[in-house]
Amino acid sequence: MKELVEFIASSLVDEPATVQVTESERDDLTVFELRVAKEDLGKVIGKQGRTARAIRSLLTASASQLDKKARLEILE
Repeated sequence: MKELVEFIASSLVDEPATVQVTESERDDLTVFELRVAKEDLGKVIGKQGRTARAIRSLLTASASQLDKKARLEILE
């Protein structure tokens, strides 16, 4: 799932080398923290948050295939 988030984010931004995804476990939830360059933040979030919502939907669907729960946090 981490690779999925990295791939999608890298495809969207101008500086794919700055994309960082960290994975941590909190209780029964896997939290993915996505960091991109400040200039690329709007590209990852999208208009009215639609791109971020789509990435979260893909992550949730991927996690449900593995009977897990996942959450994406986009950090500055």
